[in-house]
Amino acid sequence: MHIVVVGAGIIGTSTAWYLAERGHRVTVVERQPDAALETSFANAGQISVSHCEPWAHRDTPLKALKWMFSKEAPLLFRPQWPLGEGWQQYRWSLRFLGECNDTAFHRNVGHIVALGAYSHAALKALVAQTGIDYHRLERGIAHFFADQAAFDGANALAALMQQFGVDRKVISTGELLRLEPSLAPFSARVVGATFTASDESGDACVFTQRLARHCAAHGVEFLFGQHLQSLELASGAVRAVQLQALAQPSSVGASRLAADAVVIACGSYSAPILRRVGVDLPIYPGKGYSATFPILRPELAPSVSVIDDSRKIAITRLGDQIRVAGTIEVSGYDLGLDSAVSQARCHMLARRVEEIWPGMCDTRLPQEGGNPKFWTGLRPATPTNIPYIGQTPVRGLWVNAGHGTLGWTHGAGSGKALAARMAGEEAIADFPFLGG
Repeated sequence: MHIVVVGAGIIGTSTAWYLAERGHRVTVVERQPDAALETSFANAGQISVSHCEPWAHRDTPLKALKWMFSKEAPLLFRPQWPLGEGWQQYRWSLRFLGECNDTAFHRNVGHIVALGAYSHAALKALVAQTGIDYHRLERGIAHFFADQAAFDGANALAALMQQFGVDRKVISTGELLRLEPSLAPFSARVVGATFTASDESGDACVFTQRLARHCAAHGVEFLFGQHLQSLELASGAVRAVQLQALAQPSSVGASRLAADAVVIACGSYSAPILRRVGVDLPIYPGKGYSATFPILRPELAPSVSVIDDSRKIAITRLGDQIRVAGTIEVSGYDLGLDSAVSQARCHMLARRVEEIWPGMCDTRLPQEGGNPKFWTGLRPATPTNIPYIGQTPVRGLWVNAGHGTLGWTHGAGSGKALAARMAGEEAIADFPFLGG
């Protein structure tokens, strides 16, 4: 079959790899000039099977109401005008509220962990096969707490993860420092931590771009700088995609690319694309932030990827740089960094790195003479945080989207799972491939 994959992030590129392995002719369409330049570009870098808690929890509604008054809130809802695309935020939020209970939380954790474990195994096999280097660190993930009540709750969550086969251990501050001595300057404020040795970290952008090169070497064609104008349907089935080269004026006209099947893997943009052909999936963007700093004093830098619970941010070493990322802003498709809210969130990331590792890197803001790399990307979230991986009601039209903050964790497995589903095979048991 000739299969067109729309989107060259970690999800789309992984999908292309596994489809090509099965002997299909694959064409990847991407509007950017290279792979992984949008949502996969500058995330936290964590492969975190053990940190897969859905955003929807029984405590989330009250917290979200309180956080609406803080520009630095971990999860910030900014209501959009309820007309046009803004209405989708309200629809999504109502479904999200319906998942904020213990039954749904436990069910969703189980599905997300299953995909995470499946994907981690797929990633390891893929790396062994290709030899891709992406600043990988197999040293686990530590999650530290500065609040006793939050740490007490971590015990129950660790026990839940252990029920699903994830060895997330509760450890003392002393044990944390033995694992990651660089946290010593901040240790007086830490009351405890959890640690999962099987988790790891690495640069998702570097991995995805190098995987794209491997795909190309195996016959996958990449059409960069191409905007998807429309999906062409006939008799209830997809037949082709209409493309517009972004470097050309629209008056030149669209090009037609025939396909036996089409996979939509465009992250947050998957939902509006699919709605054009009557497929309505509750995928809505969550605006995530990151900051990347060059390391000035390597002896002060961490080698274990960590999560700061009080700020809900992750900090990861990527070669000679430190990446700090986190917070979610549910506010539509805006990617700007100039608003007061965006500036406050970026500055919080820089300030927090300096608080935990003083002097490790240059965290000065531009107005102070620094040169931080601030970035924002849209996390494609479903109300359950379970992605859609499967066939739509339109014959030949498939979707691989809705991974929220876990696209890097779930990337390889999602591509492998969709390729299996397209061949009529089950990939992993007890996973709703068109769930969420």
